[in-house]
Amino acid sequence: MTSQTLIKFGEVVRKKRMEKNLSQEDFAELVGVHRTYVGMIERAEKNITLLNIEKIAKAFGISISELLKEI
Repeated sequence: MTSQTLIKFGEVVRKKRMEKNLSQEDFAELVGVHRTYVGMIERAEKNITLLNIEKIAKAFGISISELLKEI
């Protein structure tokens, strides 16, 4: 069963990535993870770690709290 938190987080990541007009591959390169990992996050298939949340926030140029406030 997928957590609503993971689903919402994935939606937020996808929305912000699309706002920056980045492909999953380009975004993954910015974050420093594999493209399939980004897809798994966006589809709520991965329980992401705090360290990777930090990397994602930095790639978007925002704080962790700003990234999570939409959840």
